[in-house]
Amino acid sequence: MSERPDYRKAHENAAPMAAGPTGPLAGIRIVDFTRALAGPFCTMLLADLGADVIKIEPPEGDFSRYSEPYPEGDTERAFGGYFASINRNKRGVMVDLKDSATHEKILALIDGADAVVENFRVGIMEKLGFGYETLHLRNPRLVYAAIRGFGDPRTGASPYAEWPSYDVVAQAMGGIVSMTGTEEGQVLKVGASVGDLYPGTVAALGIVSALLHAKLTGEGQFLDVGMVDAVTALCEAAVYRYTYAGTVTKPLGNSHPQLTPFDVYQTADGYCAIAAPTQNHWALLCAHIDRPDLIHDPRTISNKDRVANAAFVKEVVSGWTRARATHEVIELLGGAVPVGPVNDAEALFTDPHLHARQI
Repeated sequence: MSERPDYRKAHENAAPMAAGPTGPLAGIRIVDFTRALAGPFCTMLLADLGADVIKIEPPEGDFSRYSEPYPEGDTERAFGGYFASINRNKRGVMVDLKDSATHEKILALIDGADAVVENFRVGIMEKLGFGYETLHLRNPRLVYAAIRGFGDPRTGASPYAEWPSYDVVAQAMGGIVSMTGTEEGQVLKVGASVGDLYPGTVAALGIVSALLHAKLTGEGQFLDVGMVDAVTALCEAAVYRYTYAGTVTKPLGNSHPQLTPFDVYQTADGYCAIAAPTQNHWALLCAHIDRPDLIHDPRTISNKDRVANAAFVKEVVSGWTRARATHEVIELLGGAVPVGPVNDAEALFTDPHLHARQI
């Protein structure tokens, strides 16, 4: 394993920060009423692009603020890693939205904004006096974005509109859990919180699009993203397989139902991913693993044949990888066949690609 880079030293040598926000959204102001993950991740993306994001927090704070881990020596414990990772580049204001004394101040702040983003349950912002219709009358060019578990009734009245939701529910109902899991058929949610992160990303794209529309026309819009809706869109493969062929996609472990080899293989000391479904890559893989006979073997001559004989292909490739350490597999195949190690969090910090790209 290579030596971990000293990121503290790299930070000390970094260029000084700009005096103000930079980026394509510099000059755009967004009032952020979001909490938890989907909403804050959305506004984080906008802040990264240069928007002036003002996060509105209740007196008790966004509940993610107090989630572990904490930096060493932190005794206050009010700025945990979860909160910090998705609220960077934002300014913060503590406001009790239920306090009538602050109502006009919040409206005045919104009057000067380009967009409002919230992820409360249906009807909450209306009860507080900050619903879309109210704000649109005051500021017709305002973009109003809502991220909810099952969307907003304004764009389609879901029978679950009033239900709360979290990542695992969105993943389950949106379809991604049904196609993720072991070869034996046990379903699993995706490790990353895609039920929050993808809706937040889709919402950010929608907000940028609506901001462009507002700049060109002076007309603001109501933007609605349902977490379940977004996850369903993410399951495009399951959708086209069913609509075209009536096939219900089931868990297949790390393999692919239409491409082979396309899998995660065990090595002598870990795991690596190898994908060689094209004729060119398959021929290269066969040459590198000393099995040139399989290039024209009737069982493996085409991707269709390899899919039909997937167990045999997996046995051949995994037999070769298990006899070698991960770094050996990467060194032998890298640059010829699509290959990569299965990186855990520690490995990410030593990966030369991520370090060179300053990820």
